[in-house]
Amino acid sequence: MSAEAADREAATSSRPCTPPQTSWFEFLLEEQLLEQHLRKPSPDPPPVQLIVQFLEQASKPSVNEQNQVQPPPDNKRNRILKLLALKVAAHLKWDLDVLEKSLSVPVLNMLLNELLCISKVPPGTKHVDVDLSSIPPTTAMAILLYNRWAIRTIVKSSFPVKQVKPGPPQLNVMNQMQQEKELTENILKVLKEQAADSILVLEGALKLNKDLYVHTIRTLDLLAMEPGMVNGETESSTAGLKISAEEIQCQVCYDLGAIYFQQGATNAALHENAKEKFFKTRELIARIGSSSLHCTIDEERLAGYCQACGVLTSSDDDASQQATPYSQIDNCLKTGNYQDLVKIFLEDNLALSLPVQFRQSVQRELFQNALQGNDALEEVCFKICVCNTVRDILQGEIIDVQFCLLFLKPNKEKIDFLLEACSRSINLENASESLKRKMASFLKNLCLGLEDLQLVFMISSHDLFIKLLKDDERKLLIDEMRKRSPRINLCTKPVTSFYDIPASASVNIGQLEHQLILSVDPWRIRQILIELHGMTSERQFWTVSNKWEVPNVYGNVILGIKDNLTRDLVYILMAKGLHCSAIKDFVHAKQLFAACLELVTEFSPKLRQVMLNEMLLLDIYTHEAGPGANGERPPSDLISRVRGYLEMRVPDIPLRQVIAEECVAFLLNWRENEYLTMQVPLPLVQTNPYVKLGQLLAATCKELPGPKESRRTAKDLWEVVVQICSVSNQHKRGNDGRVSLIKHRESTLGIMYRSELLSFIKKLREPLVLTTILSLFVKLHNVREDIVNDITAEYISIWPSSIPNLQSVDFEAVAVTVKELVNYALTINPNNHFWLIIQADIYFATNQYSAALHYYLQAGAICSDFFNKMVPPDVFTDQVIKRMIKCCSLLNCHTQVAILCQFLREVDYKTAFKALQEQNSHDAMDSYYEYIWDVTILEYLTYLHHKRGETDKRQIAIKAIGQTELNASNPEEVLQLAAQRRKKKFLQAMAKLYF
Repeated sequence: MSAEAADREAATSSRPCTPPQTSWFEFLLEEQLLEQHLRKPSPDPPPVQLIVQFLEQASKPSVNEQNQVQPPPDNKRNRILKLLALKVAAHLKWDLDVLEKSLSVPVLNMLLNELLCISKVPPGTKHVDVDLSSIPPTTAMAILLYNRWAIRTIVKSSFPVKQVKPGPPQLNVMNQMQQEKELTENILKVLKEQAADSILVLEGALKLNKDLYVHTIRTLDLLAMEPGMVNGETESSTAGLKISAEEIQCQVCYDLGAIYFQQGATNAALHENAKEKFFKTRELIARIGSSSLHCTIDEERLAGYCQACGVLTSSDDDASQQATPYSQIDNCLKTGNYQDLVKIFLEDNLALSLPVQFRQSVQRELFQNALQGNDALEEVCFKICVCNTVRDILQGEIIDVQFCLLFLKPNKEKIDFLLEACSRSINLENASESLKRKMASFLKNLCLGLEDLQLVFMISSHDLFIKLLKDDERKLLIDEMRKRSPRINLCTKPVTSFYDIPASASVNIGQLEHQLILSVDPWRIRQILIELHGMTSERQFWTVSNKWEVPNVYGNVILGIKDNLTRDLVYILMAKGLHCSAIKDFVHAKQLFAACLELVTEFSPKLRQVMLNEMLLLDIYTHEAGPGANGERPPSDLISRVRGYLEMRVPDIPLRQVIAEECVAFLLNWRENEYLTMQVPLPLVQTNPYVKLGQLLAATCKELPGPKESRRTAKDLWEVVVQICSVSNQHKRGNDGRVSLIKHRESTLGIMYRSELLSFIKKLREPLVLTTILSLFVKLHNVREDIVNDITAEYISIWPSSIPNLQSVDFEAVAVTVKELVNYALTINPNNHFWLIIQADIYFATNQYSAALHYYLQAGAICSDFFNKMVPPDVFTDQVIKRMIKCCSLLNCHTQVAILCQFLREVDYKTAFKALQEQNSHDAMDSYYEYIWDVTILEYLTYLHHKRGETDKRQIAIKAIGQTELNASNPEEVLQLAAQRRKKKFLQAMAKLYF
């Protein structure tokens, strides 16, 4: 008997999950009524339930006159029932995802065997012996469907299943469930025996490279009505539902990858096969796109498989594991990430990896979507069209008509992007002369085709245009433009296009304003403003760009300057300087500030001091981003200027709070604790909250780790922070007369708001200061009465252990602050094991156990050279080990729990034994026995496996316990060395699992 026949016979004894409902069941035996029922929007009963009922009735055994149970008779009624079940499956387009989700293994096995029968697959023939290319396409598709389902069922059976809690015991239900369970196990056994054949069948299907067809309701009708047509229309190449070759290959590759991945647990070489199949699936999905109706792959699971294969296989070609440009583009289109799509097209203009036809197909798809009413795509369509046009120009092709249509109404934004695309599509240093000439010709013709002179000026003043066109070419272009329009009188100076300004005053002003926006040269800005003010005295040129922003405390002083030119110049120089400082262009910022300082020194001592303060802040930024980032101490004069700013007592000077904030953070970062503690003037401490906070932090850090009686400053700092994190309560009487409590989270009696405190802390880089403030917030978090899991931190004992008025503290804000602070601290030093333990404790307290284990292990790995040395006991304390045990327990990794119980100062046998009794473990189980050094635990494992009859696992435990280095008679040094070696290997294995 063949495997398929065995399945078929096993399936005939299956029992339905639900009793038949005669009222609708008999009604739907009429085929026309069935089709009408299936066409309903929400048919009741649903199609999958119909399959169960039809097959149940067809497989119901008969009873003869002697009351003996006989197999189901092969009569006309049963054949009709099976045909109706096949029709319902055909209505569902034979989607295995839908069928597997709703049908049990025995029912689906029976359904697919009936499909094999009606598709004329010989029952005694092995599928692996059938030449798929020589049989009818519907027959080949039936064989593929059956073998795909077989592979998928084997893979699915290997996944852990959560046990459902049984309800009240009912004898008939329990018997039925047991019967179905046994039947499923028998079918799985047969499927696993023929798994190798199923794999060969699917591998052969990948070589077909032709479209196949699957039965529809119509082809099933033809088979039922006219058996003679089997070799006619129903077997022709166009009968049934067409499934393209790419869709078939995509489904088969995915299923083969899944079975190879599952078999890789015992044969690591198969992971390479799985990787090849999954990456091929990803390429096919990118090629097929979202238009496929018959190929549904779980892309999230596929991504997980690909990532796992990348980890399990050692490959030197990292690029092969990255997504291809095709899949990246397809993903961008699906997710609507058009910004990245444009970026890919711009990068490809240099790489030239995507075919022109493919780029044009993407453009057409976007234009079609835009024509269907998606207005948001208009800008994207333009940008993609520009990218393709620039690519065509560089390859010597003619300009696309679509580009010309889009440029019928050009504007500044379109010209800006076009110039950006041109600049990013050619590397002037390496480009050939031919490419340069093509790009220059395109820009020149573009200028000649534009009527708006401001847009012409934007192109002619661009760096790319100036570099590509020689002086004489620019002269010729000017002459041509003069001939085209008699109103234009362009100067022929060959210096730069700035001098090529038309005589029209309005055009002149527009071009000069554009130059004013772009320029960062202070003397050029001054020259442009002089020219502008010479043309008109009615404009306020500091309003030309809404990007020019000056703090309000400065704006009021600057706008009070009476001379219009001076006012515009001071405002613009300061705004541009602040902008350059914000984007870390410190060189231009210093030039702009220096010019502004020289200007205001002549007439305003107040603005002179403002500029000195801003230049101090700029010097702090410059040092911190440059030498300071490498640990080089700042020069003594910079430290003196910072102190001088804090001690400054000039009246009526507008001050920005951020400067004081940065100055205090600067002194703390460079350990100027002596000055902040002893030398800073008392009035400054009383008036400036940042100075007061800095003094308390410096004093507390200075005393660490001192005796308890010398920590008065720690208490003072504690009280200040508690006040900042407190909320003010107000009682309000409502319309119903009730009094309600209102909490104002940002209303505080402290020296600053919590958001300001957090912003200040994020300017600190000194590890001791960060550790101090972090431990304070951790302690404040732990003081909460309803806290279940404390967070540990260094120096936590220096802070008070209670708060008089707990209700006044906003503990939610404290918890958020702790998370933000530890995240920030780890950006400063990701290798600080104390900060990593805090992060792990936070994840543990919020029930994120896998992440908690990641950070616990990372902390241990960092301070032990990836566990090659012993982890210090102050890192892996008993509390940390117990939390790791709890994490593993809640992740159902019970063998890991038992091993970690050995790490405690006193081995926790009770927890270890209880964990080993669990049979539903998600870890490697007996593969971990080699990491156990405690003989008592190994002896218990031997007993446990013997009791369960698990001979193989018992032998592994006996082998582990029989190692000579674990002999109790060995010297203590040998036993400790054996334990340390196993600790190292186990922790390294855990790290690879959770990192």
